[in-house]
Amino acid sequence: MRAAGVKPAPFSYHRPDTLDEAVGTLAACGDEAKVLAGGQSLVPVLALRLGRFAHLVDLGRVGALRYVRDDGGSVAVGAMTTQAAAGRDPLITSSVPLLARAIPFIGHFQIRNRGTVGGSCAHADPAAEIPAVAVTLDAEIEAAGTERTRRIPAAEFFASTYTTTLAPDEVLMALHFPVWPGRSGFAIREFARRSGDFALAGALCAVTVDAGGRIERAAIGLLGLGAVPVRAVQAEQAVTGAAPADLDVTETGLLAVADTDPPDDVHATSAYRRRVGAAMAAQALAAAVAEAQAGVIQEAAHD
Repeated sequence: MRAAGVKPAPFSYHRPDTLDEAVGTLAACGDEAKVLAGGQSLVPVLALRLGRFAHLVDLGRVGALRYVRDDGGSVAVGAMTTQAAAGRDPLITSSVPLLARAIPFIGHFQIRNRGTVGGSCAHADPAAEIPAVAVTLDAEIEAAGTERTRRIPAAEFFASTYTTTLAPDEVLMALHFPVWPGRSGFAIREFARRSGDFALAGALCAVTVDAGGRIERAAIGLLGLGAVPVRAVQAEQAVTGAAPADLDVTETGLLAVADTDPPDDVHATSAYRRRVGAAMAAQALAAAVAEAQAGVIQEAAHD
């Protein structure tokens, strides 16, 4: 079947109604199959013939993969939940604010209305926001295959650019985002040439402070600075235990990108991406710490 309005190479189109049917179709088709979720990345790839697949497995009818729910300590987001729906969901807004704040950076609203949370994750673009949120928050990716269902730590899910550790017969079912309790703050900062473009570099930050205002937990994620989204482990360790007044966010930003190896391309040099990444990390850290401190002040005011 040839999809209307585009010019892909010929493919067989499958539209399963259930998850089991989708997994079975993938198993039968093997490496020649590709899953279609929202299609906002895959359809242009097919249209430009940058990728060719003999079989396309459309998950649009698998309603069981479209949900947001409280799993007790984490929030589960079904793979076919649209980015727009996730961005305005009250549970995500209150319990996983970093995800809610990252979603408006994804393309334009038309893309978010069709693009899915699972599709973005499975596409594994190193400049994409949802994979970076997953890595920053230590999320788990739930996948179903013919013989088992498993959860994969986000840090182990992304193998390289546009490549994941999903097996050929596995369907990404859901993402499980841990809820950060206590006095926490979250921020995302990224730089793109135009609104809606992929970021040249970006950073995400989550911090928790203790009753005295010192940082007791920190996570700093980077996007667009390598083949996969990464954690700035050295920078996280450097700020943990520090009083916010003693932080030098500029130095922390430089430390965050010290071990990165960004690509050179027509949009920016590696050195430029690293400079931008350092600035974004510094800004995200400052904003997250300020939000966490505000929680301490509000808590003290109610005591």
